[in-house]
Amino acid sequence: MELPDYIKARKRSKEKVEIENYEITDDLKEIGKGKKYFLKTYGCQMNEHDSENLKAMLEELSFVEVDDYKKADLVLLNTCSIRENAHNKAFGMLGRLKHIKEKENPNLIVGLCGCMAQEEGVVDHIINKYKWVNFVFGTHNMHRLPFILSDALKKNKQQIEVLSREGNIIEGIPVKRDNPYKAYVNIIYGCDKFCTYCIVPYTRGKQRSRNPKDIIREVEKLVSDGYKEVTLLGQNVNAYGKDFDYQYTMENLLEDVSKTGIERIFFMTSHPWDFTDGLIDVIAKCDNVMPYVHLPVQSGSSRILKLMGRRYTKESYIELFDKIRERIPNVCISTDIIVGFPGEEEEDFQDTLDLVEHCKYDNAFTFIYSPREKTPAAMLKDQVPEEVKEERLQRLNAVVNKYFLENNKKLVGKIVPVLVEGTSEKKNELFGYTNTNKLINFAGRDDLIGKIINVRVTEAKTWSLDGEVVE
Repeated sequence: MELPDYIKARKRSKEKVEIENYEITDDLKEIGKGKKYFLKTYGCQMNEHDSENLKAMLEELSFVEVDDYKKADLVLLNTCSIRENAHNKAFGMLGRLKHIKEKENPNLIVGLCGCMAQEEGVVDHIINKYKWVNFVFGTHNMHRLPFILSDALKKNKQQIEVLSREGNIIEGIPVKRDNPYKAYVNIIYGCDKFCTYCIVPYTRGKQRSRNPKDIIREVEKLVSDGYKEVTLLGQNVNAYGKDFDYQYTMENLLEDVSKTGIERIFFMTSHPWDFTDGLIDVIAKCDNVMPYVHLPVQSGSSRILKLMGRRYTKESYIELFDKIRERIPNVCISTDIIVGFPGEEEEDFQDTLDLVEHCKYDNAFTFIYSPREKTPAAMLKDQVPEEVKEERLQRLNAVVNKYFLENNKKLVGKIVPVLVEGTSEKKNELFGYTNTNKLINFAGRDDLIGKIINVRVTEAKTWSLDGEVVE
């Protein structure tokens, strides 16, 4: 049994990151024969991509995927630790699985992995209150799923293997992609920023960049397989290459990925601290790098930003924002905002509203602050009452939603390139995303799915567009 340790997880040294290759033994390849699995994912795009790897590994073990957890022999929860709501959802799902295991299927195998598994308190809780959970593993040893699962099946004893370390890079993990037209590609793991509210540096380890040749090779394979779009992923993609002992940065990588001929490139998530002029120039000049930037601000108050450990001020953020707007034609910018951070006064919140009024974001992901275990912010005394947080969130959403609609209305009558992804579940229409990551619905033939086509915007809504195909 290996348990998470926050002291070890915080460690940052200059030790060289090792690159390992994924491999399994032949005797594991049939342990799932005749069995079905269900995988539930919580959290960000990194978690979604991790789940694509987890599915591929399970199917390499002969498990077959089902879309109903009640029909599964194995249920695996890939969890998120960013906010308390994600915690509650995962434990709520465990409650439902306990009922199934006790009343309907005593042979059900249940596993938990991902960021929650890296939390000391979560693993302690599972050991003491969820003894029926068969296995737990963390973000650093995802590639060991076949071996951990095998031990759980053979030993009939709870298996917990959570490594707390700076982290290595594992290449060659198989992947079962959820989308046949666009793909996630990891470029950097971990984070060294240690924002005071954030648990990611503890759960995902230190910043470690993949070798550019491995990334380019993966994108080239996607191009040859007919993929139209890639999203380059990392907790802080702008820090890519800072851990190399040679000069190669995010802008270098973005240019090289552009040369592969993939038709659309997105990247996320960016930290304003690392967003360089060179990166702006690459986005502006490369036609297949989409004019969309996700630039989390978190707060519009310089005082709160300092308490958050964000390393920029309201003024420097706005300077960067304006530079991106000015130098990248037709760019759309989205953001993340937290309300109710400890010590946030009405004046600080008003600074956030003022910043939103200036930036007029195309999209924003807004959240109420929730303390994460053993982070510095969780230990601050001046916590904001829940009712105040709720009221501020409603006021903030009213402002950001106003600009979502206002910006979408500017597109009415314009022709935009759209990657058609499928048929809308709510109405018999096609849907896709523009080159600025906006959802658009329109009537069209099924043979357009998987293609990039021109669509004229006919109507603007707050969170989506309607359009018509331009023949």
